[in-house]
Amino acid sequence: MTPETMIAYTLLLPLIGAALIGLFGKIPDLREFITLSVAGALFFIVISLLGHVLNGEQPELNVLEVAPGLSLAFKVEPLGMLFAIIASGLWIVNSIYSIGYMRGNNEPRQTPFYMCFAVAISSTIGVAFAENLFTLFLCYEALTLSTYPLVTHKANEDAIRAGRLYLILLLATSMVLLLPAILWTSVLAGTLSFTPGGILSGKADGLTVGILMGLYVFGIGKAATMPVHFWLPAAMVAPTPVSALLHAVAVVKAGVFSVLKIVIYIFGLDLLSTTGASEWLLYVAAGTVLLASLIAMTKDNLKARLAYSTISQLAYIVVGAMLASRLGMIGSGLHITMHAVGKITLFMCAGAIYTAAHKTEIKDLSGLGKAMPFTFVAFAIGALSIIGLPPFGGLWSKWYLALGALQADQLFIVAVLMISSLLNIAYLMPIPFKAFFGKPADGVEITKIHEAPLPCLIAIGITAAGCVLLFFYPGPIFDLLQLIKTP
Repeated sequence: MTPETMIAYTLLLPLIGAALIGLFGKIPDLREFITLSVAGALFFIVISLLGHVLNGEQPELNVLEVAPGLSLAFKVEPLGMLFAIIASGLWIVNSIYSIGYMRGNNEPRQTPFYMCFAVAISSTIGVAFAENLFTLFLCYEALTLSTYPLVTHKANEDAIRAGRLYLILLLATSMVLLLPAILWTSVLAGTLSFTPGGILSGKADGLTVGILMGLYVFGIGKAATMPVHFWLPAAMVAPTPVSALLHAVAVVKAGVFSVLKIVIYIFGLDLLSTTGASEWLLYVAAGTVLLASLIAMTKDNLKARLAYSTISQLAYIVVGAMLASRLGMIGSGLHITMHAVGKITLFMCAGAIYTAAHKTEIKDLSGLGKAMPFTFVAFAIGALSIIGLPPFGGLWSKWYLALGALQADQLFIVAVLMISSLLNIAYLMPIPFKAFFGKPADGVEITKIHEAPLPCLIAIGITAAGCVLLFFYPGPIFDLLQLIKTP
């Protein structure tokens, strides 16, 4: 199989899977077997492409030339390769989890759920492998549209309201900010292709670069940089597997990945560092890191607290990009990985708690650790990784972000990272402490509460183990990021 054929399969397999899921939707076991089989096949093909990238190749697939110089095309470069591995790998884990969660809660419309999930993964792979801004934009919008039915899955008033906000805000930022930025870039550079070193050097002055960078950062609403963030907490009305998709597998990661890819291949680190055009956005992102953490501390609803945690953690990645230093770039790439594994663990634990104990508020979790020790130990592991303590993977991304800040002479970012980590401890660690050492609330019979269904526990165990393994074996991720060319 040629690399070009492999790229085509990575885009088509999830779509074929969605069609088969719809065809056999009335047979739950077969529907879920198809989901897992397609997810496994996608991951296998993505991993097969990895060998080509490690050998220095960058396979391309040109699908359609829409106009001279404007094509629907895909190219596998190291950063996109990393994102595709994360998305396809976590799709398998999230699918296992979804089987336990959706059945355990007797969720309605399970077939459309699995279908939309598959389409969203295809869109995510398209974002990862986009060769140019035109292709990225199309796949980015497809991701918005395919995840809207997932946000509104419960079909109640809250879900419809959240879905409306989700769709309007993400489409509005794309059309009003992102699309004009892409058109402006095309006029300035004469191309939209992602190019090592960027395409804007010598084509725009510092003021233009600064304005353009702002249009991209806020136009990519999925990155949830304040003030374009409030769609994310609202979307937590969706089932927990959808929350995991939003926070770890696809949506917000597609946002911050797009920001990082545009910084590297459209602007170029040299242009941003010499003009200082991105420095104002560095302050915005740093403010988002701290402010979102402070808001998280005020939330008693578990998923709401985790949502604001995600907004803060995404801003780490934007900070790394805006540092315009090579070590900052590596830190951002590492954080895409480390946060994905840590945060999906936390959200799956939140869903397991809801499935087993029907608890959503942190104040009601006291004493539950005795009934659900596996879930709360896994939660503690995910939390410690998000905080960035050894021996968990989150340490390495924060370490390289701090090194990137020093490389860019932005010492205040090191302080922001340290303060943020302390705030992470303050809003995450009380949760497992309450569960293991708190007294159960009156009327709560711990003996009647048990762990969530086995598929949920299997998925949680995989990602919790991943938090530890990423501490001891970060080398392959680091090596892949080192292959990114930033001349």
